[in-house]
Amino acid sequence: MLTLKRLPLIPKLSALWLLILLLVSTACPADTLKHISLPRTGLEPKDIAVIINDSDPLSRQIGNYYQSARNIPPVNIIRVRFQPGHSEITPDEFAILKASIDQKTPDYEQAFAVAWTAPYRVGCMSLTSALAFGFDQKYCADTCAPTALNPYFNSPGTKPYNDYRIRPAMMLAGTTFEHVKAMIDRGIRSDRTFPKGQAYLLSTSDTARNSRAPGFQLIKDEFSGVFPIQILETDHIADRDDVLFYFTGLIRIPMLDTLNFLPGAIADHLTSFGGMLTDSLQMSSLRWLEAGATASYGTVVEPCSFPQKFPAPAVAMFYYAAGASVIEAYWKSVAWPGQGVFIGEPLAKPFAPTLRETAPGRVELKVFSPRAGRLRMDKSTSAAGPFHPIARQAPIRRGENLLHINFDEKTDGYLRLQWN
Repeated sequence: MLTLKRLPLIPKLSALWLLILLLVSTACPADTLKHISLPRTGLEPKDIAVIINDSDPLSRQIGNYYQSARNIPPVNIIRVRFQPGHSEITPDEFAILKASIDQKTPDYEQAFAVAWTAPYRVGCMSLTSALAFGFDQKYCADTCAPTALNPYFNSPGTKPYNDYRIRPAMMLAGTTFEHVKAMIDRGIRSDRTFPKGQAYLLSTSDTARNSRAPGFQLIKDEFSGVFPIQILETDHIADRDDVLFYFTGLIRIPMLDTLNFLPGAIADHLTSFGGMLTDSLQMSSLRWLEAGATASYGTVVEPCSFPQKFPAPAVAMFYYAAGASVIEAYWKSVAWPGQGVFIGEPLAKPFAPTLRETAPGRVELKVFSPRAGRLRMDKSTSAAGPFHPIARQAPIRRGENLLHINFDEKTDGYLRLQWN
């Protein structure tokens, strides 16, 4: 079983708003933003390939809308054909499909967005894991047993295919186009908004499905000053208007229609068959998206009560807070994902840093961070470098940081900003 340990990545410091004035000799005011580069915190539209089943009108509609809404380059659209409507595809059928997808996917693509709801399963694996790893029995378990480790689990990288030779996948899933469109639109609206919502961690009366609850207090301690967290010993919440994270364990979740999920919200329930999206006897994970969440997760075959087969809330919240997209944060949070399916709008990035010019020669940098660190500034007279560190550095506090940078109008140059 997974043992939750104190995360060394998140030191215990109180969160404060930070306003810092930095005097830097660099770009002319008219070109200020063009002369400043920020670190990569998550995937961009050019990094994701959209897979469309041309034999499925709804898949075409979803895929075409997503490409347009997210400005996905046309070369990133992967078109396949197979009979739609079945919840499962056999490993042999999938091998043919995967070979076609791999042949059409540019080498630089880092992840997949899948524009359909069914099939969601490949034999004993989920479709999203089969796309990432290829179909492999080591990611399955016929009995209550461990499965193969996700090499992407709790990893710092921002390019999963370059670093680990896997492409995480997330399904643009829903029962109607209207449901999927609303979910996509929420994901886009969430980008760089720094939502001020709460995390709800529910310890329920369902002992078999409550296996994540022992770690909830540690999560609350570690994220003090980053996210407001409520640990509740109850089977559900109701009438809340600030839901950003909702992690629980139950067969089905009541009162979802009374909740307001903020754009970019993540929510899931630890149960055996939530990932059976269209034909589950338990609550389908689709209900979270229909209620207003932007991403969810569920298992497609019996996983038993291993918390490793479900998202670790601390890991998902940490990478999300660090500016990762939801597909990255969610995929990094599941140690054994072979039997679980990821659904939602993959590119949602509520906590990615923002940079804007507020006045001639004055720039505002907004950064959200799950840990304390330092802002490093490197300067060059050329966009290609070499860059040299500027001696003065600014502290980055846990939570939201607001920094203002002034520029000397007499000097041209380039600035690269980084933080640990």
